[in-house]
Amino acid sequence: MLRLPICFLLLALGWTAAGCRPHPNGGPPSAEEVTVALPEREERVEYDEFTARLDAAETVEIRPRVSGYLTEVRFTAGQQVNKGDVLFVINPRPKETALRHAEADLARARVAAEVAQREATRGSQLLTNNTLSSEEADTRQWKSKDTAAAVQAAEAAATSARIELDYCQVKSPITGRIGRALVTAGNNVSGVDGFTTLLAIVVSIDPIHAYADVDEASFLKFQALDRAGKLSKTEDGRIAVDMGLEDSKDRPFHGRIEHFDNRVDPATGSILLRAEFPNADGRLLPGLFARVRVPGSAREQVLLIPEVAVMTEQSLKFVYTVNASNIVEKHVVSLGGAAGTRRIIHSGLQPTDRVVINGLQRIMMPGMPVKPIDPPKSTAEPSSR
Repeated sequence: MLRLPICFLLLALGWTAAGCRPHPNGGPPSAEEVTVALPEREERVEYDEFTARLDAAETVEIRPRVSGYLTEVRFTAGQQVNKGDVLFVINPRPKETALRHAEADLARARVAAEVAQREATRGSQLLTNNTLSSEEADTRQWKSKDTAAAVQAAEAAATSARIELDYCQVKSPITGRIGRALVTAGNNVSGVDGFTTLLAIVVSIDPIHAYADVDEASFLKFQALDRAGKLSKTEDGRIAVDMGLEDSKDRPFHGRIEHFDNRVDPATGSILLRAEFPNADGRLLPGLFARVRVPGSAREQVLLIPEVAVMTEQSLKFVYTVNASNIVEKHVVSLGGAAGTRRIIHSGLQPTDRVVINGLQRIMMPGMPVKPIDPPKSTAEPSSR
């Protein structure tokens, strides 16, 4: 009498293990419903994504070249400045006085040189007429050359004084964005080499550079694709890359790879990548974090399935499929990159495999019978299992 209930219990457990449920009218058990879909085929490029730090292409410390009192600051913090704009003015009056003194010395030297040249010319004529000794004629020639050299020295001194006067206007050497003034008007600044005063910092904005550490495996894969000519390039022969900031899900910035570093860091096993991005609107600032996407494959046909269909078993990734007899099968797959809510499949699936994309929680084990149904027309990619 006790064996009959046990048999019924075992039979019920068998139905449950097989993925069947009792018929509501007491008939044979019905198979669980699962939603299935064929993998999609698309021509795509796979990408590797790396965290990057933005930095200016040019960073210049503004320092004076002459010493003196600062009289003017001609910019506001954060202003866009152009190459050649006057940023600071150092009191020019001492330099103007020095220039006038140098110009006066130059005029005096030119007069002396002109007189010496005339005497040398007359000495040559008198020597020809035997009315002047050769020693006196030579002395006049040497004096002429000496005064000519004095003119050159005076010209150099005047030029130096003119340059120092020009340096009283501290100009921006690049086009970019300037920070705050580190020294205000009225302070004495030093232009002595090795002791110059830091006045401000200007950074270029357009273009801007992104630096990322690329792991060795990704770098070698990229090199192989590049040597094989399988990567699309811009008009100037560079590899195109995309970039997004931390506040955006997409990658609205498009640039190019400028270069990889010339060595792999043995401590990290990575190599430094520098990419260049146009930044005419100034949205990208040095120091920001970003996500740079680098091509990791040639453009080719790939299979894609919804991300929710991918299951994990320890280190393995697998999906459930339904065969022609409506029996569940398990396929270990090799995954590629993400494509929105879908995932690229490198191996483990065929285009004709019906992949379970919904109802995965109802599958107890491979080999159980199920009732496959197609996904609703309005839901191409389910958001949950």
